[in-house]
Amino acid sequence: MSGVFTLDDTTRLTETLRQAIDERVTPGGVIVCGTRGGERHVITAGTIGEEAGAAPATEHALYDIASLTKVVATWPLVGQLLDAGLLELDAPVRDFLPAISSEAPSGQATIRQLLTHTSGLRAATRLDHYRGAEAPLHELLCREPLEDEPGTHRYINRGFILLGLALAHMSGLPLDALAGDLWDRIGMTSTCYGPVARRSDVAPTEQRIPGAPRIWGSVHDDNAALLGGIAGHAGVFATPLDLARYAEYLLAAHSDDRSELGEWLHASLIGQATIEPGLQRGLSWILADDGRLAYHHGWTGTSLYLAPHTGSYLVICTNAVYFGHARGRLAPLRTLGLKTLSAA
Repeated sequence: MSGVFTLDDTTRLTETLRQAIDERVTPGGVIVCGTRGGERHVITAGTIGEEAGAAPATEHALYDIASLTKVVATWPLVGQLLDAGLLELDAPVRDFLPAISSEAPSGQATIRQLLTHTSGLRAATRLDHYRGAEAPLHELLCREPLEDEPGTHRYINRGFILLGLALAHMSGLPLDALAGDLWDRIGMTSTCYGPVARRSDVAPTEQRIPGAPRIWGSVHDDNAALLGGIAGHAGVFATPLDLARYAEYLLAAHSDDRSELGEWLHASLIGQATIEPGLQRGLSWILADDGRLAYHHGWTGTSLYLAPHTGSYLVICTNAVYFGHARGRLAPLRTLGLKTLSAA
């Protein structure tokens, strides 16, 4: 393969993916290594699951991308509304939600704090606790007391749930319609919020109860499911090919600040909070290698890595939750993905 990725790079990635399949970390997976200019190398192995007729994992298979929703839907939409003057980065989120008539400690969290996971909101999100409540969800979430002092990094889904609600309110459009308009412009023709039909090209996820049907076509995340599958933190389904198109779009935007999302991407790749030594949180993105690499993971077994300084990217799509919780067992593949892009 010509360009920034070598034959050794793709061979190691292929071997590591196949090893993960052999060890039943995932039934299969897809890796796309590419560049801003459209150069792509696609690695595929295994299947997407028995329920799908043991269909092979390909760049056209549709995966539940879980928390990649945060950077594929919510993050770019926040950038759009900031540019349009409908949001302010350092204003409290309650200013962009329907009026709240009571005290709202969590509603004082700013858009920046929600994007950087430094809001101090409650970390454990259980929307099922609000079933039957008379007040709307945004008000229930905003009324909650803070769990920590704002400023310290702690990964929190409920902040992106609030961002999704704010985006819909300020735009006057449902979140899925707002995101769909963006994806259509980029050419992400298969990307959508679920639920989707149980087809042979849709990757099943987890079987939570022995003997019960596996989750297939419906969102894996419980809180997103309670929101009808459409939320700011999870719920999006995408193909590896569409994620590659998205990465190419962002890298092209990064090289031209005048393009849509270019300035927003530059701003988002500035460290805002320390996650651990060597890792910073930008605006939504995790930053590594002194800020030269940006990435995000999805719980189901997906990852997206960007290297704007070389104009290269790497996409990983698996349905690793097919065999249960696999975050730790998927680490070798994800670590190699990050290392490969760092050395490219």
